[in-house]
Amino acid sequence: MSSGALRLWKNARLATFATGQGWGLVDGGALVCAGQHFVWAGPLRDLQMPSGELRAEHDLQGALVTPGLIDCHTHLVYGGDRAAEFELRLQGARYEDIARAGGGIRSTVAATRAASSAVLFQTASARAQALMQEGVTTLEIKSGYGLSAEHETRCLAVARRIGAELPVSVRTTSLGAHALPPEFTGRADDYIDEACTWLAAQQSAGLVDAVDAFCDTIGFTPAQTERIFQAAQRLGLPVKLHAEQLSDQGGAALAARFGALSCDHLEHLSAAGVQALRASGTVAVLLPGAYYFLRDTQAPPVQMLRDAGVPMAVATDHNPGSSPTLSLLLMMNMACTLFHMTPEEAWRGVTVNAARALGLPDRGQLLPGQRADFVVWNAEHPREITYRFGHNPCRQVVQAGVVSNFREPA
Repeated sequence: MSSGALRLWKNARLATFATGQGWGLVDGGALVCAGQHFVWAGPLRDLQMPSGELRAEHDLQGALVTPGLIDCHTHLVYGGDRAAEFELRLQGARYEDIARAGGGIRSTVAATRAASSAVLFQTASARAQALMQEGVTTLEIKSGYGLSAEHETRCLAVARRIGAELPVSVRTTSLGAHALPPEFTGRADDYIDEACTWLAAQQSAGLVDAVDAFCDTIGFTPAQTERIFQAAQRLGLPVKLHAEQLSDQGGAALAARFGALSCDHLEHLSAAGVQALRASGTVAVLLPGAYYFLRDTQAPPVQMLRDAGVPMAVATDHNPGSSPTLSLLLMMNMACTLFHMTPEEAWRGVTVNAARALGLPDRGQLLPGQRADFVVWNAEHPREITYRFGHNPCRQVVQAGVVSNFREPA
């Protein structure tokens, strides 16, 4: 636990998520931070101030406080946009057809390679700040739009820079196995061989926290994905997987076998895949933005996941082709309305379960010892925030014990 001057926030309604179920509501609550961590979270009437200098005291006058939001699946670093493809899909073109014709991810790869690092940082940081305005204090940023050693490394460096220069915690994920670049057309196995060799240099440069792949009909086969996972495993890097989005390729079971932190999308997840995730403790990350934007009709098997006790997270999947949203609050509403998650499940999906999906047990709850990442809301109960959409009641964001953003009451 970090030490440092004490800061007190009092007279709040806390939603602590301190146990495995329920909101963990505390009325008349107080939070005390020392350095970057909580040293107290509970009723103000029971507070015994730890020893140390009280540097600041904030009276929240009954406002709602929750853990900081965690967006555990984004692709923030890329060039260009794909608005023209959006129009084509509305005219009847399928996502798979656009991708096979050289559009889709490949068109973003061309734009990303052509953009300077300065432009990539400028655009990605603006996207990160939009998420932060809604209470996001931690986010994951994947590569996957460079698809060469040089450009993948450059995108990961931009992601690291965002975490260094903005008041947000960033986890980076290497997604070289996102799509086949044009120079490797017809040579997918050769490309996987090359992508495996990039990981060691990315790790030694301090640019990568996890490794991901896209295992699907327009991505890579389970056998090719397994080679990426084996390369990650040799380096001690945890894995994640885009799995079962467009078809059931058995990716979830493969990822579970490697102890993956998360499997993401999962619209076509089978009962066997659910049981594999349950056994491995892998988090199911649900991405309602992509489901909505692609006008999908097969939702992830939320009831099966719920019955099996598989932890479920929710994320924006911000990307230019299938989920160009920058609102995690909207994704929480969509998780409820489209996937039939409960408001509490949606909230756990962007706090404690999202933290687990990133391998970060030190955040996502209001508890002593956790990072002091939290949000003050103009609301009385967390369910109000999942109920409204197109509305941002975020009032104040505190990241690692420091006020990082303030909004006047809405």
